[in-house]
Amino acid sequence: MNNIRVLSVFGTRPEAIKMAPLALELGKRDGIVSQVCVTAQHRQMLDSVMDCFHLKADYDLNIMGKNQTLTDVTSRVLNGLPAVLEDAKPDLLLVHGDTTTTFSAALSSFYHKVTVGHVEAGLRTYDRYSPFPEEMNRSLVGRLATLHFAPTPKNAENLKKENVQGEIFITGNTVIDAMKYTIGDNGSFSSEELNSLDLDDRRLIVLTCHRRENYGEPMKQIFTAVRDLAMKNPDLLIVYPIHMSPVVRDAAGPILSGIDNIRLIEPLDAIDMHRLMDRSYFVMTDSGGIQEEAPALGKPVLVLRRETERPEAVAAGTVRLTGVEYRSIIEDATELLTDPAAYAKMARAVNPYGDGHACERIADAILVHAGLSDRIPAPFDPYHELS
Repeated sequence: MNNIRVLSVFGTRPEAIKMAPLALELGKRDGIVSQVCVTAQHRQMLDSVMDCFHLKADYDLNIMGKNQTLTDVTSRVLNGLPAVLEDAKPDLLLVHGDTTTTFSAALSSFYHKVTVGHVEAGLRTYDRYSPFPEEMNRSLVGRLATLHFAPTPKNAENLKKENVQGEIFITGNTVIDAMKYTIGDNGSFSSEELNSLDLDDRRLIVLTCHRRENYGEPMKQIFTAVRDLAMKNPDLLIVYPIHMSPVVRDAAGPILSGIDNIRLIEPLDAIDMHRLMDRSYFVMTDSGGIQEEAPALGKPVLVLRRETERPEAVAAGTVRLTGVEYRSIIEDATELLTDPAAYAKMARAVNPYGDGHACERIADAILVHAGLSDRIPAPFDPYHELS
């Protein structure tokens, strides 16, 4: 029996969190030779995730540069990956989601006639500039890929409507698999900053905000609303693991610094971030992955964006699309803080994104594609999970 050679390529912290459990699963499978290439689009934050999962890269492009642009990232991946492809000789290259690494690696793979598998395929807002550049990245990868691993039936429907070529598998999201590694039993933190906080006597709100489309006025309104929310509710503790982007830090510092019950802390590794959310009252975020993670913990999520490519949790009631305007942020957060019935309705531990077996389904699908197995994985059915 011939093995299938699989190369997983990723470069950012969110990609690593979602691809690490898959790489570990692939490494266990007979018939699969699994290798990992990191681009290090985000160096420090990527490395912390690799350490969490005890995962080592076989190849490291180390592309991150100071004040890097999207063009920088794209060109460095396109220039660096061919040598890896020549050495690794993969039959299948896996990319994840919607980053610039994802698009660039898929394009390079296409140029070298290597089959592309897209993990977390089919998410759409159908607004090419929101989120930017993610919406266009994932749409273009959908055209380049042959294997499409869609987390939900809605994502699969999007791909079918677009008439993508190849096979579509509904797998659930690998981030739910990742949380089996990160939450653990004791809930302790490795971050000294988190260990120094009193998280027991105050209601904790976890904030993340970093998206490019929120740069400028939207970010100013978000941070101003968070500041005023903290000042009006001294019993709250708002913890913001602030993104490494200088743009984000320059916007947050003047507005959020110096408030007694707001803590701006350094970025957290995957374990500490998941455990912090597990201790929270609710989450405010413009992140994509957190919209999937927090519902798995039974935590309400206020999404600080104008739209979301993850409508399933909105429909399930655990996520609310709050937007980026000051008034709507204050209103939605205040309702969760003052209306126990509204909070309880959102805090139901309902998650339409996965059951913790997405990586197994993807590995099974790869073996079927390679002709090494006839065990076609049963699709993830969130409606069954919700019933």
